[in-house]
Amino acid sequence: MLNDPIPPHVDPRKLADRGVTLEGSLPLSDLERLCDPLSDNVGTVQAKFVFERDERKAVVIHSHLDVEVKMVCQRCLELVTLPIHSECSYAVVKEGANTQSLPKGYDVLELGEDPLDLQALIEEELLLALPIVPAHHPEECQQPAGTDEPEPSEDEVTRSNPFSVLAQLKRDPNV
Repeated sequence: MLNDPIPPHVDPRKLADRGVTLEGSLPLSDLERLCDPLSDNVGTVQAKFVFERDERKAVVIHSHLDVEVKMVCQRCLELVTLPIHSECSYAVVKEGANTQSLPKGYDVLELGEDPLDLQALIEEELLLALPIVPAHHPEECQQPAGTDEPEPSEDEVTRSNPFSVLAQLKRDPNV
């Protein structure tokens, strides 16, 4: 088991043959596309990748990612810190290979002869794990000032319902 910074590129087939587990961290600032919807890029991604071969001798990668990100709450427009956790299992196949025989529960990861870009995989997985609408828990969220509904004033004239005439016609049996 390695506990160092996550390498940018790996060969999953060789790592699976040896049964390697990579565990380490990656600065959030290295993931540019992930930082776009965030309010800042401070923090580190804790990552763990288990490379193995399953009972069918297929190369399998199990990933576990954890990070805390800051986003703008869409309810109160204040910053909210959200814990993001992602777990995924990938079956590595050659490009263009038939994936119908793969067991359920695996995401397909097509890979040619080039090494796997582990940093891009981390970024994609975390982008998919981000909430669509970031928000505090309802009991923690404060409504922004000026969004309360105005209370009716005493000077306001009550208007009659224009459809009240129709209600009267409906009640009248002679019509």
